[in-house]
Order: sequence, then structure tokens, then C-alpha cells
Amino acid sequence: MPKLIGAALLALALAAASPTSATATASTSADTSTTAAFTTATQSDQVPGRYIVTLKDAATQADATATVHAAVTQASSMGARVRHVYRHALHGYAASMSASAAAAIAGDPLVQSVQPERRVRALAQTVPTGVDRVEADLSPTAAIDGKDTRVNVDVAVIDTGVDANHPDLNVYKAGAKNCWIPQLPVLDMHGHGTHVAGIVGALDNNAGVVGVAPGARIWPVQVLNPLGMGTDADVICGIDYVTQHADQIDVVNMSLGGGGSDDGQCGTVNNDAMHKAICASVAAGVTYVVAAANDHADAKNTTPAAYDEVITVSALADFDGKSGGLGKASCRTDRDDTFADFSNYGADIDLIAPGVCIRSTFRNGGYAVLSGTSMAAPHVAGGAALYKATHPGASPTAVKAALVAAGGTDWLWPSEDGDGTKEPLLRLRGF
Repeated sequence: MPKLIGAALLALALAAASPTSATATASTSADTSTTAAFTTATQSDQVPGRYIVTLKDAATQADATATVHAAVTQASSMGARVRHVYRHALHGYAASMSASAAAAIAGDPLVQSVQPERRVRALAQTVPTGVDRVEADLSPTAAIDGKDTRVNVDVAVIDTGVDANHPDLNVYKAGAKNCWIPQLPVLDMHGHGTHVAGIVGALDNNAGVVGVAPGARIWPVQVLNPLGMGTDADVICGIDYVTQHADQIDVVNMSLGGGGSDDGQCGTVNNDAMHKAICASVAAGVTYVVAAANDHADAKNTTPAAYDEVITVSALADFDGKSGGLGKASCRTDRDDTFADFSNYGADIDLIAPGVCIRSTFRNGGYAVLSGTSMAAPHVAGGAALYKATHPGASPTAVKAALVAAGGTDWLWPSEDGDGTKEPLLRLRGF
């Protein structure tokens, strides 16, 4: 039974977005009369029942201090709950109160203005360590600069679904397909698919995180249930849907897997229907990127990782986005810049990419930190998208060859790697 790659690792900390800076715009009306400017809370970004009171300038700091104290005392006597007192950048306070109390306070001749408290959000965007490590931030096609330039490529995420309303993703809603329960719309109730989608293409919009191929159009193809489980029949449904739209979809990410092997004949010898389906889809021009799986075993016994027609990706433990092995471990105890201790290995591995403690988008508009070859594969899918953006006619074989040829060897080895081959590390500065 196919399952998402990394199901055993989802107990890792799910980190919500940590604001690094926030901005807000609000107008403060100048008023020289004895009645303060008073604005009612009617806009959606305003917090009901909470106000900011600004006092008029006093002649001296001592007078200002006394005025602030008196104003706070007055507000409290009217039932207001004062939350902040301002004494330096301006003079005044913030408080929870009724609209009638706010209107009454606005009538005080010492009050400059009473305005509703407004919601603000973080506008600073973080570049995840994985994006940094594979040098996507140096890619001229990715053009990561916070200006929301979008990579004109379509990527299908065959997974648990994708949060179609996540503000940091460019989800092609018309391209959504639910193979788990066809009667229902796609809805990611797990989070795995949304996390994968963000690694591929989170928007370069100066908020949240940024993906390897920012703004790539994401086609959500749901084949796994809310527990991250599914069947090969559902997966084949997803592959079939992608193949139907092979004239539009350029790249597919499959961070899932089950048992099986490659018969070398596209499933015609061992009757592997999923292998046959992928071969047909690749023949139609779609590039498939898949996760190696997390059993710390040879990937030859896991499908689709074992298939020769796909790009199979193992996981690198990287904590600082740099080579050298100097990063401090965060959510796991792996050694920095080495083969992840859970990752599969073997002759079927084509590339290695960051897959430990990766921050990306998550369900319900959030963000999370997850680990697994599930996280490594979408870095490569994003890289394939960058290549297709500048080589739209490239075949899956050509895409794979270009990514492998550009790969680097600047990671520490052998460490946890279970074979005698040092896989090329995804490197995208030239894409």
C-alpha cells in the first residue's frame, strides 16, 4: 500500500510562521479642534472592541507623563482594559473598550485621535535552508528577490492534496483532481502535500517562505487519505489524470511509495500497472520526481523509487544551507551536510537534496518543519521546473541528465550512506 514518504517522521515540530518584521499602514487625522478624530471599526483588518488612543503633544515631558497617567486612569474608570501605555514614540495607550466608551474618550480635549486596532502580518520572507543549499536563490530563472516573479511551469503534486487557498502558493484550482474520493473536492487534511508544494514553488512574495521554483502552478492531485495512506489504484488514477493533461503538466512530484521492484520492462514482466502507467506518462513528455523512501535500505525494493524512468532522490541533512558540516542540528540529531540517517540509498538514486528540518507551507494556511525524502524530492521537482522554464521542449530524459550533470559533490560522505556511490547534490545556480 503506497504511503507518504516520511509518515514516521511527522511527529517533528510543526513550526508556525515566525514573523521577523511586520508593517502596517494607518492614517491618523490631524486635529486642532477640541474634538478628537474618531474612526469606527468597519474594515476587515480591524479588531473589534480594541482601540489606540493618541494624546495631543504636551509642552514638556513631565506634562506628557502626567497627561498619560490621567488618561489611563480615566479610561479604566470607564471600563476600558488598558493593554499598552505609550510614553516615548508617542503619548497614549491601547485598550479594549466599548464603542461608546471610545467615542466618549474621543471627546476629551486632550485626545488627538481614537482609532481601531488593526491586524498586521509578517511581510518578511525566509529563504529555507534547502533552497539556499541547492543554490536556487542564485538561479536567474527563479529570480528570488521578493517581487513575486513566477516561474511559468506546471507541476502536479500527487499526494494528500494541497491547501488550495494557501496565500503562499499558486494553486491551479481548475487542475485539482481527487482520486481518493472522486466525489469530493481536493482538501489536504494531512498537510504533507501542501508542505511538498511549498518546497516546489512557494511564492516569492516577501512573506512566509519561498520555493525552489517560485510561483510555479501547482496541480493538486489527491491520492492519499488524511492519514497519508492510499492504494496503487488511486496513485494510478493520479498518473492517468496527469497523462491526460500532459500537454499542460511539465513535472510531477511523488513523495510516496510502497513495495515492489523494477523489472526493466516498464512493468510488462512483473505485471506492475503503476510502472506501466508512469512509463506511458513519461513517454508523453512528463518528468517524474520521486522520493527514495525512509527505510535506510536499498531503494531497489521500493516503488516508484526503483523505476529507471523517474528521478529518484535521497535526503541530505543540512541545517545551515551551506557546505562544510558546520551547521548546528535543530529538529533532528543528524550530522550537518551528511546523508540523512533515515534515507534509502542504492544504484537507483539519481540525486540527493536537502530533506531534514525543512520549513515549508502547511495546511490551513500555515507553515511547518518536516523531514524525510518526501522533502528532498520536491527540491528536485522545483529544479526540473526551472529547467523546463528555459527548455520547454526538453524530454524527461534530457531534464534528468541536465540535473544530474549540474550536481555537486560538496557534501560530507560516506557517513550514513549505505552504498559505495556519492550521489550528486542538486545544484541550481546555473538554471
